[in-house]
Amino acid sequence: MDLTILFSPIDESLYAGLGAPSSFFRSIHAFTEKMPDYRGAHIAIFGIKEERGSHNNKGTASGPDEIRKKLYHLKKGLGAYRIVDLGNLNIGHDVSESYVRVSEVCRMLLEHNVLPIIIGGSHDLDYGQYCAYETMEKLVSLLNIDAYLDLEEKSESPENRHHIHKILLHEPNYLFSYTHLAYQSYLIDPQSVSILEKLYFEAFRVGQIRTNIQEIEPVVRNADMVAFDITAIRSADAPGNANAQPFGLTGEEACQICWYAGLNEKLSSIGFYEYNPSYDDAHKKTASVIATMIWYFIEGYYNRKNEQNFKSNDFMKYSVSMPVEPEVISFYKSKFSEKWWMEIPYQNGKEKYSRNSIVPCSYSDYQTAVKGEVPDRYISTLAKLL
Repeated sequence: MDLTILFSPIDESLYAGLGAPSSFFRSIHAFTEKMPDYRGAHIAIFGIKEERGSHNNKGTASGPDEIRKKLYHLKKGLGAYRIVDLGNLNIGHDVSESYVRVSEVCRMLLEHNVLPIIIGGSHDLDYGQYCAYETMEKLVSLLNIDAYLDLEEKSESPENRHHIHKILLHEPNYLFSYTHLAYQSYLIDPQSVSILEKLYFEAFRVGQIRTNIQEIEPVVRNADMVAFDITAIRSADAPGNANAQPFGLTGEEACQICWYAGLNEKLSSIGFYEYNPSYDDAHKKTASVIATMIWYFIEGYYNRKNEQNFKSNDFMKYSVSMPVEPEVISFYKSKFSEKWWMEIPYQNGKEKYSRNSIVPCSYSDYQTAVKGEVPDRYISTLAKLL
């Protein structure tokens, strides 16, 4: 497919004067005069200036280019970059068509093993990101990072307030797990959290993350796709949003999560949404934070360890005898990264669950099993595999 007809090139003002070979911009291939060939690339960045799904955060259409201004000025990180910037995806005649366009571009990239980094635009664009997996013939784990749960009914709210509800009800259903990070209790209906728990999905408050952010790493490591709404970041660090809150993740914590996401070998797409330059400060602080988050994600990507073959000598296997069902829980520990995984059995005839039967976990899950208790992560995953 000729992507040139779907995208608009990057305005020269965004990269003018960037002559230093060490700059991020000079280390990638961007759509300036000619569309770069995405085939063979590791990562493809593209923006979408779609804001019609937003109710009170109009202005997000200007977000992608403001983020680029900051990202292009950063220095190239480690690794042999094979990154393209496809420019900005042209929006559809309505928001539904924009979802389709996001889906089609992401699907095409995924089929060529190219990881899309989407710069929005309103958060509901993650519906298009999710739909890209429909033909992949695999179950998908979605990680959503947002101060709000966005589970409202369609008739009562704009698109960016019910898009998660829309994903949960999407047919055909290929969603294996849904995890929500950084919600703020005073902004959401408690019944929404109860709904997620009944579906054996997980939701973590900001306070839970801050207590021990290392315990969030296995959660991030389990995701196939990430949708990051910058509303989750506190207004002191990211004021560029109509819904910015005084409390939330710090910029450093957001970068840490993006680093974890980049390291995740399962993860195949990520989107950054709801940045509104009209609410940002004079120095465009929020754009700088998001650009740095993207930089850390890419840095994590180029530090992946290819830890997927659990039968290799690169792993130590620990079998823990239990006083209750199950009789044994098997754990795997990487000799290189010292990360942990836990094996959960699935029933014969349900081979579609095979790629989700060994789940990321933490050392504390292993310690829980040694004490004779079944880890919560084991119970919730087993419920999804039955």
